[in-house]
Amino acid sequence: MQFIGTKIDTIMTDYLKPIDTNWQPTDFLPDSTKPTFLEEVRDLREQAAALPYDYLAVLIGDTITEEALPTYEAWLMDVDGIDQTDQKGWSRWVRAWTAEENRHGDLLNKFLYLSGRVDMRAMETSTQYLIADGFDIQTGRDPYRNFVYTSFQELATNISHRRTATLAKQSGNNLLSQICGVIAADEMRHAKAYKSFVQEIMELDPNGMMLAFEDMMRKKIVMPAHFLRETGMKLGDTYSHFSDAAQRLGVYTVQDYIAIMQSLLKDWKIDAVTGLNDEAQKARDYVMALPARLARVAERTKTPELAYEFSWIA
Repeated sequence: MQFIGTKIDTIMTDYLKPIDTNWQPTDFLPDSTKPTFLEEVRDLREQAAALPYDYLAVLIGDTITEEALPTYEAWLMDVDGIDQTDQKGWSRWVRAWTAEENRHGDLLNKFLYLSGRVDMRAMETSTQYLIADGFDIQTGRDPYRNFVYTSFQELATNISHRRTATLAKQSGNNLLSQICGVIAADEMRHAKAYKSFVQEIMELDPNGMMLAFEDMMRKKIVMPAHFLRETGMKLGDTYSHFSDAAQRLGVYTVQDYIAIMQSLLKDWKIDAVTGLNDEAQKARDYVMALPARLARVAERTKTPELAYEFSWIA
């Protein structure tokens, strides 16, 4: 973790944007201070009326996931070796990353509220449940495993938001396409940051990093909203329905999981890492063979049919 402190200024410049010039949610939404506000809201609602059921379900699930940000910040601040009072290293990065991520849920929430398509109380209840329930992503407090997870997860959220942007544009909703697009761009910058952390560690401690990579892939990368639920439902029950909707839409699928795995193997140059001991070499063999193994499983995976009504959708 020491390398982050020594390079923090460069990391902040490369992967985060200055607050004063960064986009804010109000840049994309009707301005309540202008006389055209109600007209703009009517236009927003008319375009939102055409959004398909599954699309709304996925957009709401993405919003709830983004709004559970307090859980993610608390988790990242609890990584081994972190001094939360240190303003020069990891804690500085986490706070700045959190500040950028905070805009995502804020923007999506406001859009959904104005759309008139969403039972906001039901959605807000699910958000509170998700924050209260927390998550278990099986990284523990180990920074190596945490960086593998964040690298993978940021790429997954980039794909999800990028696809919802494309689908919104196809339905003629240019505003929503812009909203999902700028969020996707943030997620990609953040993914590049976490991937760079792993690359740095791979050079400093290739054996430890390779074993952590293998361990996380054996456990499988679970999404941060895997405990998602609605009122009266058990922990995680709603997540499976949300995931089904995402697969039906092609927003995030088993094939995307495999593609992310392949991209990490390539970006981290796993096949070319040197200095591995026998245990780490076996770990490399496992992760290198994993995409092909997952592809064989994916061939037998069927896309679930629509069979669930979300309490979130009005």
